[in-house]
Amino acid sequence: MTFIPIWVLTTLAAAAAQTARNAMQRHLTATVGTLGATLVRFLYGFPFSVLFLILAVGVTGEAVPGPSGLYIAQVVFASACQIAGTALMLAAMRITSFSITVAYTKTEPVLVALFGFMVLGERLGAVSITGIVVATLGVMVMSQVNGTTLVRSLAARPALFGLASAASYAAAAVVFRGAILSLDDGSGLIRATTTLVWALASQCVMLGGWLLIVDRRAVIATLVAWRQSVFAGGMGALASQMWFIGFSLTSTANVRTLGLVEVLFAQLVSRRLAEVTTPRQIIGIVMVVAGVGALLVGHAL
Repeated sequence: MTFIPIWVLTTLAAAAAQTARNAMQRHLTATVGTLGATLVRFLYGFPFSVLFLILAVGVTGEAVPGPSGLYIAQVVFASACQIAGTALMLAAMRITSFSITVAYTKTEPVLVALFGFMVLGERLGAVSITGIVVATLGVMVMSQVNGTTLVRSLAARPALFGLASAASYAAAAVVFRGAILSLDDGSGLIRATTTLVWALASQCVMLGGWLLIVDRRAVIATLVAWRQSVFAGGMGALASQMWFIGFSLTSTANVRTLGLVEVLFAQLVSRRLAEVTTPRQIIGIVMVVAGVGALLVGHAL
């Protein structure tokens, strides 16, 4: 009897929770601003991460692994990369369209595969590599980017910001996996949940502290909108929890590429909002599904 790998289930759950978080953050942007909505993910997600860790310890009976200096450095670096990725993505959106920015940032799986190979020595077969490329191209097709547009705009600021954002997210994912694997004790669940707590705590200190200095009103606005913020933070923490469990079980490239099914979930949300799906977007969806299927086949071989 064939069972679905746990990393597949956690990745699908992460993509679904992230879709819910993004939808709520989009709503919050109008009232708390872009940076305030970004802070919500970390500030309101942190208590949920602590709760997840308490539950994990209670279920497994394991102790929380002690961090080393290298581990803390990895988590802080990856957390900073994740914040930088968001800032760069928002910078790109200020000077170009949302769809073009998404096209650039969704090159992340290819960069994850490259970084995973260079940093962690993770090797992927030809079928898996093909799946990564096809799925990424599918996202670009959905985002209305053609080859000519991509080539001509590589040197422009939107491309530089967007690709730098993708690189930041890719680096964060790879280094987070490295940090999880560097913990000596505990199951994958305990190591992943411990890392989530450290990551969100670091991001609260870094982004929250910076906003208290430069834009205190954004922090106050998130406190006023606490009801919506709790939902966004909870979904964000759940998504990160599932991503990290996936990172503890398989290569970062596998997790991030399968995570592209998030675009399918986003299409469901768009239909609920009565948004029209174009034929080109349908082609892109088919390419994403085919790429994810190739990745799963490659993983099974």
